[in-house]
Amino acid sequence: MFEKVLIANRGEVALRIHRACREMGIKTVAVHSVVDVNAMHVKLADEAVCIGPAGAKESYLNKANIISAALMTGADAIHPGYGFLSENADFADMVEAHGMVWIGPKPEMIRKMGDKVEARKLAKSFGLPVIPGSDEAVKTVLDAIQWGEALGYPVIIKAAAGGGGKGMRVVNQAEEMEMAFTLAQNEARSAFGNDDVYIEKYLAHPRHIEVQVLADNYGHAIHLGERDCSLQRNHQKILEETPSPALNAEQRQSLGKMVVDFVQKVGYSNVGTVEFLYENGQFYFMEMNTRLQVEHPITEAITGLDIVREQIRLSAGQNLDIRQEDIQFNGAAIECRINAENPDTFVPCPGKIGQWHVPGGLAVRVDSGMYAGCDVPSNYDSLVAKLIVSGRTRNGALMRLRRALGEFVIEGISTTIPLHQEIVQSPDFIDGQYDIHWLEGFINNRKG
Repeated sequence: MFEKVLIANRGEVALRIHRACREMGIKTVAVHSVVDVNAMHVKLADEAVCIGPAGAKESYLNKANIISAALMTGADAIHPGYGFLSENADFADMVEAHGMVWIGPKPEMIRKMGDKVEARKLAKSFGLPVIPGSDEAVKTVLDAIQWGEALGYPVIIKAAAGGGGKGMRVVNQAEEMEMAFTLAQNEARSAFGNDDVYIEKYLAHPRHIEVQVLADNYGHAIHLGERDCSLQRNHQKILEETPSPALNAEQRQSLGKMVVDFVQKVGYSNVGTVEFLYENGQFYFMEMNTRLQVEHPITEAITGLDIVREQIRLSAGQNLDIRQEDIQFNGAAIECRINAENPDTFVPCPGKIGQWHVPGGLAVRVDSGMYAGCDVPSNYDSLVAKLIVSGRTRNGALMRLRRALGEFVIEGISTTIPLHQEIVQSPDFIDGQYDIHWLEGFINNRKG
């Protein structure tokens, strides 16, 4: 097992990784930008190294500085968390080239799954259902129009190196294609340094269902059930729950088996998540995330497993000592992402936190690196906390969530807590009747 792990991230995920390491007897190294010098993970780590100024490109995306910090402190391994460099295969190669262990899947697997066109082809070749669309990158507007006619409008243009909703455009008719195609390419080039895009049939009312997997280097793999991540705004997840209220036991079992079969066939190892769109009883492969997910705590809540601990063990070359029959799914869990944003306009609201009081009680968990008096910088993602609750039933979890949201006090900045309080009172959400487009309609009606 590792003696020292450098955590190449910030905020709540850095703190989450630190806690897992500490419970495993592993020392931690925190890296931080100048504005994060007083961050909680920096205060708690065994060692801390400043890696640059406030801008992410000069700090948390600065590969050379992070490698230097790891070598200087004698770290055995680097954990990238999620976001930043977590799915950067070149950085994973650098880590391994310098004699350290990358806590994640092999770089070549990150590359395969990071190219959405190649991942789609791979999934299709191993029997996973995919949304009808182009199997190669679409290079010209003329080709894009031909795909639109072949698939039937509406269609969606997606960045091949995409993520986070960037480089995506819905096209409802041929006349819109030229502008949408150009915008998608430009956005993809700006966000990912790669302007390749592909085209799929646009699904009108799908749900976003993902399956958490664990796999070791010796061919063993299991799934930890599904998460429903359909509550999204601008393709960004807002609230997640498990199990999905849209699936029955037979669908759940079939989906899990299909994903484990796929993971074993492609030779994937480590923690990962296979994502699907689900509509009219049919699952369609979307992508595979080769990293820890923001929403992993709800899976931990219903399985009792520490996913970060398992990820570290797997990266250290240990066997997956859990079999599928060992996994017990207990009750339901829901996560709310609390962002430092105006709950009506969604404009980011950085600043200094005044009062900070997190909810407590049975089966209530708050993952956050914030505290009273700390600063929420404007340089990074606006997530300030994740509120995770569980219950013996979905209704029990929902009642607990309402109570917990009412207890949560964050002063000095605006947050999205009021939005979550409205969502959990909505009849559609209570009944589990929502899809990936529902939240934006809910927000528009709320503004109206």
